[in-house]
Amino acid sequence: MSAYDHAGRPTPTEIRYAKESRELTMHYDDGQTFTFSAEFLRVESPSAEVKGHGPGQEVTVAGRHFVAISAIEQIGNYAIRITFDDGHSTGIYSWDYLYGLGLNQPAIWAAYLAKLTNQGLSRDIG
Repeated sequence: MSAYDHAGRPTPTEIRYAKESRELTMHYDDGQTFTFSAEFLRVESPSAEVKGHGPGQEVTVAGRHFVAISAIEQIGNYAIRITFDDGHSTGIYSWDYLYGLGLNQPAIWAAYLAKLTNQGLSRDIG
């Protein structure tokens, strides 16, 4: 996937998915590298199904501990669509959205785990 100048914002120079570890690694043109588990990307999907249509409509997605990515499709020069093996494919992950996830991954993940606990949900299916 090619990099381009998107108003001076960091853009990916390389995107790789490792099937064995179920991890997507993104290298950005500013030197940042982020590695995301498929589970993290699935539960943080920018889709309306997960984010809702407005503030307060977010859904906590549980039971995706072992989800995998089955396809990655580039959308123009600004994003990718990720298809997961649970059938979810409606989120468009912009370069900016992914960069923000990368910068804030520890806090986002901790908040997600806290939501699961508070709602009596699990990362595992069932």
